[in-house]
Formats: sequence, C-alpha cells, structure tokens
Amino acid sequence: MKSSPHRVRDVMTHGVVAVGRDARFKDIVERLEEWKVSALPVLEADGRVIGVVSEADLLPKEEFRDSDPDRFTQLRRLSDLAKAGAVSAEEVMSTPAVTVHGDATLAEAARIMAVRHVKRLPVVSAEGILEGVVSRGDLLKVFLRPDNDLADEIRRDIVDVLFPAPVEPVHVIVKDGVATLTGRVGDPERIPLAARLVRGVEGVVGVDCRLAVADTG
Repeated sequence: MKSSPHRVRDVMTHGVVAVGRDARFKDIVERLEEWKVSALPVLEADGRVIGVVSEADLLPKEEFRDSDPDRFTQLRRLSDLAKAGAVSAEEVMSTPAVTVHGDATLAEAARIMAVRHVKRLPVVSAEGILEGVVSRGDLLKVFLRPDNDLADEIRRDIVDVLFPAPVEPVHVIVKDGVATLTGRVGDPERIPLAARLVRGVEGVVGVDCRLAVADTG
C-alpha cells in the first residue's frame, strides 16, 4: 500500500507551461488564458527559474492605461507604474521567484503560499531548474485519499507501533477523513501522542481519540 504523500513532488503537476524572459506582453496574457492559470514561471534558456509573471503583475497596464497619477501615487506605486509600461516578461515579472523544492513537505509549501500570498509555486531542483508547479489545489489532493487507506496506515504506522500489546484491541475507523480510535491501553502517556500522530497523517481531516486506560487494579 502507498503511504501518505508527504512531499511536494508527490502531488505537483509535472507538465508546466512557462515563458522566456523575452516573451511579449500579449503572448503572456494569451498563455494564461489558454492554460487557465494565474501565473507563469519565467525561464532562462537553461531552464532555470528567474522570475514569475502573474495576473497581478499584468494588471497595472490596464489600471494606469488612461490615468495621470499624481506625485504621491507615483512614489507609492513606483513598481506598478514601471510594470504598466512593460512590454516583455523580463520587465513585468516579479523577481526573485518564490519557489519550493520537490522534497519540501506539503506543510512547508502551504506555509510559503500563505506567507507570500501566492497560489502557485514553481518546483525547482537544487540548481534552480524547473521541475513542476504545485498549486493550492495540488496540496488539497491528499484529502481525497480513501478512508480505508487512511485507516490501514494509522493501524500499521501508529497503533501497532505505540500499542503492540494493548489490553484490548485498538479499533481504527475512518469516515469522511475523520479518524476514530477506541480501545483500552496500558500506557496513558501514549494516548495524546497517538492522537497527535494520527492528526499528522496526510489526508486526515480530524481525530476523535476515545482510547481509555485499562483498569489494572
């Protein structure tokens, strides 16, 4: 049985659309529309990611198309005004690109997206070569894992390890991603640990830990 996909490379999209630094503004817009994405990696000829051009990078051209911003706006929106006059990917892209490595955990990728306010991350090798793209939707794929797979993993990797000789069998039931543990065990200190480990299994939505301590008196 396949264990939880803990790494970005397990869920990323391998077929990636990208543009070169000389790509023209209109070509970028057409590529975004054609592939139904909100951002594109910008590559050097050797495949290294040097930036990302997103819809947000392109919008200033429309925002300032027929406006004459005052000096305060010019100073405050200097970068956006420069992008409004851009005609190529090199001029309009955000750089350096916010990227992630394929061996990063899904939690690490999610944290980068949240902190940097991006929806997609180019996945790069140690040399910065583009290997794929991971999106918010890709990170959510783990929640599509079948309940039976989750239950099997919890039994094998957590319950059987923490409670090799329970006082009575520990039962694991997963329904709609919520894992319920019942049974009686001898070591009370391992109960909260079990709940924490189950919560960390990729695809688990919630944990209902009903394990009880056996009465040895």
